[in-house]
Amino acid sequence: MADTLEFTLPPALEAHEPPEARGRTRDGVRLLVGERNTGEVTHHEFRDLPTLLRPGDLLVVNTSATLPAAVRLDKIAVHFSTPLPQEAGADLLEADLPEAALPEAALPEAALPEVDLPEEAGTDRVWLVELRRRTGKASVPYQGGNPGEWIPMPGGATLTLIGRRTERLWEARLSTEVVPYLRRHGTPIRYSYVRRDWPTAAYQTTFAYDRGTGSAEMPSAARPFTPELVTRLVSHGILFAPITLHTGVASPEAHEPPYAERFEVTAATADLVNHVRARGDRVIAVGTTAVRALESAVGHDGHVRASNGWTEHVVTPEAGVRTVDGLLTGLHEPRSSHLMMLTAIAGPDLLKSTYEAALAESYLWHEFGDANLLLSH
Repeated sequence: MADTLEFTLPPALEAHEPPEARGRTRDGVRLLVGERNTGEVTHHEFRDLPTLLRPGDLLVVNTSATLPAAVRLDKIAVHFSTPLPQEAGADLLEADLPEAALPEAALPEAALPEVDLPEEAGTDRVWLVELRRRTGKASVPYQGGNPGEWIPMPGGATLTLIGRRTERLWEARLSTEVVPYLRRHGTPIRYSYVRRDWPTAAYQTTFAYDRGTGSAEMPSAARPFTPELVTRLVSHGILFAPITLHTGVASPEAHEPPYAERFEVTAATADLVNHVRARGDRVIAVGTTAVRALESAVGHDGHVRASNGWTEHVVTPEAGVRTVDGLLTGLHEPRSSHLMMLTAIAGPDLLKSTYEAALAESYLWHEFGDANLLLSH
């Protein structure tokens, strides 16, 4: 690695299927731990997590469920990212969201209940979407499309392109309510390194809570957790707190910052984060989404406050982090904007040695891959 943001990922280190298909359990994936205060990098399995954390540590988890956000046509696929943000460029906009709960386990795909959709999911049919050219069952970015063009969709629906929001994303209006349509006609977003389709249940985390909307792509850092592991962690004195951040489509281009995403930090979570930090214990985010939500909710005094709305906040090494002492995450692609966040938490030296160890020891990347715990102290 020439620097913390530049390295080559060998194709052999891409996870092509869930660990269950490789003969492992969810919590049987490997876990690479880096500690900033010592510079030490150690190798474990994810199920060892209770022995690696301290009583009083707080794990902040994302409860957003994964939507089947890809709709395949004959020649293209449409990836639904997020509802249209209320105002472009707004760092934080107030929005009314229902209270989040922390469930014991994700519902299997077949058991998803019928729900009364909240207004954000049911009535706003304008979403940001990405058009992809199909290559078999996978896809690559598609540069075509024109404002005003309409695309016939499965089930008799129509998607009208309104205009480009970014280089890759279109504002588009579906002729019917989006989330119910996706549940009927969509599949989980899948990129070329995943060689076959997997059911939506394979993309749900233990903490996923079906609230009538969700994420375009799985908040994958939490995938290795199982209900049994959560029970063991709680018995070791580890605390949990939920946030919700509905992710959009991935941003693979080095120059593209993360897009605006909808989030909620409840008053209960804000109070617990502040309490844990005040007594000197650690707040560890499970996933970059949890960091983004907390950093979007912190005030000038360093205290986290109940917040919800849209965030465009980007964590950088220059800005640093004020709410977390560690991050449990996956392994991120070269030049990914997420690596800036990891550098802010772990520092460039630890991040460099951690990724060198991951490459040398053949850890697996992507949503079905191995895990990485970075601790600032």
